[in-house]
Amino acid sequence: MTRTPHRPRIAICGMAIESSTFSPHRSGWEAFTLLRGNELVRRYPFLRDGAPLRREAEWVGVLRASAFPGGPVLTDVYESVRAEIGLALEAQGPFDGVLLDVHGAMSVLGYTDAEADLARAVRDAVGPDCLVAATMDVHGNVSRELARAVDLVSCHRTAAHEDDDEARERAATTLLRRVDHGGRPHKAWVQVPVLLPGERVSTRREPARGIYADVARVAELDGVLDASLWVGYAWADEPRCRAAVVVTGDEPDVLVREAGRLARRYWDARDELGPVAPAGTYEECLAAVLAGDARPFVLSDSGDNPMAGGAGDVTWTLARLLDEPVFALPPEAGGRTGIYASLPDAEAARTVADAGVGARVEVGAGARVDAAHHGPVTLRGVVEHVRTDDPVAGIVCVVAVGGLRVVLTERRRPYHLESDFTALGLDPRGTDVVVVKIGTLETELHDMAEDWMLMLTPGGVDQDLSRLGHHRLGGPVHPFSSPGSYDPEPELL
Repeated sequence: MTRTPHRPRIAICGMAIESSTFSPHRSGWEAFTLLRGNELVRRYPFLRDGAPLRREAEWVGVLRASAFPGGPVLTDVYESVRAEIGLALEAQGPFDGVLLDVHGAMSVLGYTDAEADLARAVRDAVGPDCLVAATMDVHGNVSRELARAVDLVSCHRTAAHEDDDEARERAATTLLRRVDHGGRPHKAWVQVPVLLPGERVSTRREPARGIYADVARVAELDGVLDASLWVGYAWADEPRCRAAVVVTGDEPDVLVREAGRLARRYWDARDELGPVAPAGTYEECLAAVLAGDARPFVLSDSGDNPMAGGAGDVTWTLARLLDEPVFALPPEAGGRTGIYASLPDAEAARTVADAGVGARVEVGAGARVDAAHHGPVTLRGVVEHVRTDDPVAGIVCVVAVGGLRVVLTERRRPYHLESDFTALGLDPRGTDVVVVKIGTLETELHDMAEDWMLMLTPGGVDQDLSRLGHHRLGGPVHPFSSPGSYDPEPELL
């Protein structure tokens, strides 16, 4: 009689958001998308029907709550998600493994290490013998408590992220292989007292490109299952916020050696890790735009980047653009054209939409959530486009104020793709300057830009960390204060 091989049962769960503790925004239920069952399983390309990995196990979609980056998560929202995950794991178990899909920079009101708390809840629900693999963003934080609560943990190796699915597939594949053979591996964990914005650790340039190539090399060594290096999340003020290295495998001496070497390499490069693009003040960036013929010249309004946790409605930059004479002049008189994307304000968006295309409007907008740096601005112009069913932003309007087109939205929305603009009747390639609320440009926007700069503007995700007021990091961390010498001492967990 032929014995049927055991088909492992793997649960998928998690809660993923990047949360700035310096943003007045709060992330409630309205921010989250909840996926369960096969809808959750099929969100991963490598687990869709017919995919080889899908056939190797019974994948059970428990619950994943995900949201655009924002401010801290409301306590009751987090605790409700955590409770549902724990109860569902108990009710639907037993499981051989869990794929815990988190970001790593989730801040929750009343908690200082939310992902570790969630990982402990998962461990309590599935028991000590079930293997738990966490897949994370490279801009997350890995505390000792989180590293101890899971058996495998890994993250992206590119920034800007071009390997999201590959990183998750790597974690899922490694988890499944260990469930089938090998069991619980060793982990060498070490933190590095460095906390930099992700825009300073881009794998598009050195030294980060070489460092992350070394991470991949370590992962291929004999006795090593995986290697990961986290940058940490700079816009939260929590003791866990700093870089970290985890090397996982079966050869403890190799793991400790390589984790220490990667940590040392990152530490030694700390002063060389500069902005991904030329950076400057508002005045310096606008001067660069006006001095050349690059078109489009893209400027990152980085301090209010909603995809890093900014409120999205800071008006500091837009107020200055609206006052620039160059956008009021006709082209024959040296005038320039610009796009500003975007400004969320539900009330203002509804007012403009009700006025309709072709109407001349005067409406106050912005600074409803974050008014610390500038109050609402007044948009006086002509409505050129209205859409009321954007799946993310809801109402979207374009208001022409001289040569400047301002994208006004009901809800926060990133503008990273050329189609994001052309769908609104805008021509970014034919526009002199495109101002977007982002840090490092996403790939398509980066490729479209003839030139670009990182504009150092205020907000909840200010690139100038010294302006934010960190005071809970729990010890010296570069660049806030000098730790002096650093001798990495990885721990086996």
